[in-house]
Amino acid sequence: MRLRPGFRSRLAAALLSGAAVFALAACGEKSPPAPTFTNTDVTGLAYGKGFELTDHQGQRRTLVDYRGKAVVMFFGFMHCPDVCPTTMMEMSNVMKLLGPDADRVQVLFVTLDPARDSQDLLRQYVTAFDPRFIGLRGTQEEIDRTANEFKVFHEKVPGKEPGSYTIDHTAGSYVFDPEGRLRLFVRHGQGEEPIAHDLKMLLAGR
Repeated sequence: MRLRPGFRSRLAAALLSGAAVFALAACGEKSPPAPTFTNTDVTGLAYGKGFELTDHQGQRRTLVDYRGKAVVMFFGFMHCPDVCPTTMMEMSNVMKLLGPDADRVQVLFVTLDPARDSQDLLRQYVTAFDPRFIGLRGTQEEIDRTANEFKVFHEKVPGKEPGSYTIDHTAGSYVFDPEGRLRLFVRHGQGEEPIAHDLKMLLAGR
């Protein structure tokens, strides 16, 4: 069947118009790109929902107290010879990299050794790295329960001297966004810039 020239022109215009509408609709249906974090994205995990512990000023604290800030939560102990002090120093340098945004980040150090890490000693320890850092402690039962909630391994290992011990534990930090949602697991020893990058993304609402 032959089409009249005028009809062919109208048909071509209709097809082009339909294609344009389809293209616009397809663009409208695109979802925003997912955040690209340098650390492990753990958004949606069924654990790590929160905690209730005592800070180094003696105040009971929960995750809700830090709503509006990105929270970096690390489990360690003051007698730790390597992982803990290097992690705390790393986070101190991250705060410097963040500049003014650092005031929107809260670093929490949860002691796995409340028998030796008293409230006063914990205060001295964490604030030596940054006066804004907060130490958290509790009874051993509270600490164990919190560590279990975050799937943090910890085990006492006898030392060389009678009665002495160290603690093997998970070397990494959890990060919550300002809405209080668990978002990232930060690997130990990667340097400050990747951590600062991810925190800036969370502070920007990613």
